[in-house]
Parts: sequence; C-alpha cells; structure tokens
Amino acid sequence: MFAQHMIPHHQQAIEMSDIVLGKQGIDSRVVDLANQIKAAQGPEIEQMQTWLGQWGTPSQTMMPSQSMMPTQSTMPGMSGMSDEDIAALKNAQGVEASKLFLTQMIQHHRGAIAMAQDEVNSGGYPAATAMARSIVASQQQEIDTMQKLLASL
Repeated sequence: MFAQHMIPHHQQAIEMSDIVLGKQGIDSRVVDLANQIKAAQGPEIEQMQTWLGQWGTPSQTMMPSQSMMPTQSTMPGMSGMSDEDIAALKNAQGVEASKLFLTQMIQHHRGAIAMAQDEVNSGGYPAATAMARSIVASQQQEIDTMQKLLASL
C-alpha cells in the first residue's frame, strides 16, 4: 500500500513544483527547492512503480490534483492538496505564489512523512522501508528549509 499511495502523492508534489516553476517572479531559493523536489521524487516514483510491477500490484495513480481516493482514508497522510488548493497556486503570482507554494508543500510533506513513518513502523519489504526512512529524513529537512524560506519572504 505504501508504494501505491506514495506514487500519486509524489506526483502531486511534482505537479505543484511544475506550477511554481512555470511562473515569473518566483524567489530563486523557491525555484531551487522546487527543482530539488522534482529531482528527488521523480526517481522514487520510478522505483515504486518498478516494485509494483515486480509484485504484480496495480498502481493506484490518481490525477495529480485530486485530493482523495476511496482507499486513502486508511493510510495516514494521504489527503493531498485539493483542487481548490491547486487552483489557488495556479492563480497566485510573485511573492504570493512563493509563499503559497511553501505553505502548501510543508503541509504536503507532513502528509508524506506520516505515510512513510507508517511504512517504517509496519512495512514488510526492506527496500520500501529503507525508502520510507529516507523520505522521512529528507522531507523533514525540506520542511525545515521551507519554514526558514517562508519566514524570509
């Protein structure tokens, strides 16, 4: 379940990053962070898709801006950004867009950490558990960075 749920969660983070990267007037530190998120999460998606293929488990991907799937209520942290949140990010400009991206991504990362921590606590596939540990560490570090960035804007 971890990989099935983390894939669409990561896809949404990439969508959010793409939105902010397509804007003018975004703080260069936010641009760097969005690129970093894409660079980290793209390969993780590919790895999780490989695992699902090896396990014969279907991928339960969703449209990136959909916030809930029927099975998400059983997995901590699975509520992603709502369609309204994504629309607000698309419509925001400049410093407002930078602040909104950071605020939303902090929330989004907290959800990913909750899901990953659940996998660390009860996962049965060592490679997935190792990835989950890495996600907890890297995304907490990114949250710390985003909070500092947000305070400086």
